[in-house]
Amino acid sequence: MKGLLGGKGANLAEMAHIGLPVPAGFTLTTEACLEYLKMGDTFVEQIWPQILTEIHSLEKTTGKTFGSGRVPLLVSVRSGAPVSMPGMMDTILNLGLNDQTLRSMIESTGEERFVLDCYRRFIQMFSNVAMNIESQKFELVLERIKQKSGVTFDHELEITQLSELIREYLDIYRRHTGEAFPQDPEDQLAMSIRAVFRSWNNPRARTYRKINRIEDSMGTAVNIVSMVYGNISDDSGTGVCFTRSPSDGEKKLYGEFLLNAQGEDVVAGIRTPDEIQSLQTKMPDIYEELLSHTRVLENHYQDMQDIEFTIERGKLFILQTRVGKRSAAAAVKIAVDMVNEGIIEKDTAVLRVTPEQVEMLLHDQFDPEGEYNIAATGLPASPGAGTGMVIFDPDEAVEESEKGKSVILVRPETTPDDVHGLYASSGVLTSRGGMTSHAAVVARGMGKPCVTGCDGIEIDLEGSRLIFPDRVLTRGELISINGSTGEVVIGEVPLVKAGLSEEVSLFLEWCDKFSALEVWANADTPEDADRARIFGARGIGLCRTEHMFMARDRLPVMQEMIISDKTEDRMEHLSRLQKMQKEDFKDIFRAFRNAPVIIRLLDPPLHEFLPDVRELKHDLEKLKDQGLTDSPEALKIRKTMEMTLALEETNPMLGFRGCRLGIVFPEIYEMQVRAIFDAVQELHREIDVKPYIMLPIVMLSEELTLLKARIQEIASLYSGADGDFRLNYRIGTMIELPRAAYIADTLAREADFFSFGTNDLTQTTMGLSRDDAEAKFLRKYVELGLLPTDPFNSIDLDGVGVIMEMAVRKGRSVKQDLSCGICGEHGGDPRSIAFCHQIGLDYVSCSPYRIPVARVAAAHAALNLQC
Repeated sequence: MKGLLGGKGANLAEMAHIGLPVPAGFTLTTEACLEYLKMGDTFVEQIWPQILTEIHSLEKTTGKTFGSGRVPLLVSVRSGAPVSMPGMMDTILNLGLNDQTLRSMIESTGEERFVLDCYRRFIQMFSNVAMNIESQKFELVLERIKQKSGVTFDHELEITQLSELIREYLDIYRRHTGEAFPQDPEDQLAMSIRAVFRSWNNPRARTYRKINRIEDSMGTAVNIVSMVYGNISDDSGTGVCFTRSPSDGEKKLYGEFLLNAQGEDVVAGIRTPDEIQSLQTKMPDIYEELLSHTRVLENHYQDMQDIEFTIERGKLFILQTRVGKRSAAAAVKIAVDMVNEGIIEKDTAVLRVTPEQVEMLLHDQFDPEGEYNIAATGLPASPGAGTGMVIFDPDEAVEESEKGKSVILVRPETTPDDVHGLYASSGVLTSRGGMTSHAAVVARGMGKPCVTGCDGIEIDLEGSRLIFPDRVLTRGELISINGSTGEVVIGEVPLVKAGLSEEVSLFLEWCDKFSALEVWANADTPEDADRARIFGARGIGLCRTEHMFMARDRLPVMQEMIISDKTEDRMEHLSRLQKMQKEDFKDIFRAFRNAPVIIRLLDPPLHEFLPDVRELKHDLEKLKDQGLTDSPEALKIRKTMEMTLALEETNPMLGFRGCRLGIVFPEIYEMQVRAIFDAVQELHREIDVKPYIMLPIVMLSEELTLLKARIQEIASLYSGADGDFRLNYRIGTMIELPRAAYIADTLAREADFFSFGTNDLTQTTMGLSRDDAEAKFLRKYVELGLLPTDPFNSIDLDGVGVIMEMAVRKGRSVKQDLSCGICGEHGGDPRSIAFCHQIGLDYVSCSPYRIPVARVAAAHAALNLQC
């Protein structure tokens, strides 16, 4: 019932149902939030009688009285959206305290220091959450009084200091609101409920929803729960634990706790907590009880749990459980382990790991061969490594990131207000907090490296200084952090990509078993092909042959071929290129052995291989200054310039490129086809090569017919060349123009396969130049909601998607077994992959490093459709 009760409310109800020790409470539903957002404060007035009825029920259950009585009832007020959202409102604890209940609690508990501590916490939380008064104003007073009293931690403050603190806190509230702090607990509760409802639309919540594509229409629930106190005495405490390690997935209790503290002390990083294992020594019975409850919860929910607990005078309470956020490596290990333990099935395990998490496994790590000096060490809160400039302000982190700079966000601790800065940064470093602090949890969820609790550094926010024991860095200087080890290094450390472990490889094999789509690779070189095979590609969906001409030893030959004005010269250069391409094709074929390899014949305009005219003019001027105007070198430059100007186009994307080149300059395509067939012939005793020859930017069936005939004519020359050699090849086309999609049934009569070039298909369908649009206005279109996402990142389903579906349907109406796939950048996008599955494509092809992501996305597409 998370949709109605929110995550916290649903899990509290479920834990109570299965008999775990949960404090009494009730939940206002997400529907109430949505009604409040429509009606405003009058809605709370309408439902107030129902709220009071539940308060009276709490009074009966707890034996306490709200707002009065010898033993006053205090409650916590917490938001609880249907999905975990770090951007939501902070918790208000100890609500119900006022001057009267303060005295009653002191009398009933006999713990004046504890009650005063609760009151000062409540004033600060309520002022910040309900009235938007900055917490920093209270923190400055707290730090001043601690320094004056000579103490380090909050719990060391005595009664007189706490009384002084409360007086100053109440004065801060009065100065900023113009009113006295509310004494009526019902007013306190109503104001807090309204604050929770409003928090659904606060800037940080909206930012988080936008980043994570969460619907705005969910709303948040409000959980009102009777207080239990971890700060009442030294046999009390509070903590957070995971049933397995969220960093590496190891099956052990993982977490932290603090004695004589409330929950906010742990997650806010105000004090550095103890590891959960030390609870076994300090409170062995409580530890065993906690361990038992965590096992029950993990088995009940069949997933790793993130649990909050409080100990009140030797009695354990479970305050919350939820599915625990985890690093990408932990997600895979936990999924695999739970299958091996018989807790879940393989299909569930596959759905537990998102494509984005698998992508994180390929994040950078410190180069083990690199040399560096560790300047400080903190807690390894989120794995991976990052290098960037020191930035202290989250807004500045966003600004620098948008300029293309790599940023490490450095803060004493982070809060939900900083979420946009964390998202923009390459890593996060904090001087306070543990491995369950805000910075750690959010960074793990985003796949950012994070080091927390680094007490070997000081952070001076006002002076913008990061202070190490023997050096001080200022804003903009470089540091490197290793979130897997906790290491902090001054300066830049070389980074290397992570590989795929045996565990991840096994998981990806499971994904392949559930997938209908195969995942192929875009690979233009033998090195790309080898890497793609390692990552599990089942074929090559796009080999862009033009990239083979860009190498330093080949580009001059290509340029000589283009500027040749004699056929015999051009053929000589083409012969040299043919030998080069043949060797590349042989290496690529060897990498994929019996798997299909789609080779796209030359696509870009020829002028892209020639030097820039400005560079040529500059070189000519230099020769002129040297008196070499008529030298052979100068003549060659002039000739190259003439050809460059002759080939120059106003709109090259729609100009003289692709199959148009192959028709006007047939010798170029003929050379490439011979290189392919030569490679196949030389390897035929070694492997069964399956070359697919793809003709780009076809708009007419006549183009395809003409070029196919030429390829077949060349192929005929190889028949009978070797007694046991049979040339096995296919000819197909890229669908990258709307017209090609409209005549797909005609094209299918000639084509053995279709491959959607969605980059160009998006440009030609939407009338967008990708580079110009992304640089100038696409981001604004997405921000304004005119487009749901960048159409060059994720397929435009309403336009490009409709055209793709039509082309597949029309093509297969003529040729039922027509192979159809995608080779644009969208081939590595999970949302686009799900669409490709829906329209019945056979494969998606993407860059090598996106192959693991695509394999998981393909499995999710198949399993989610079954669900």
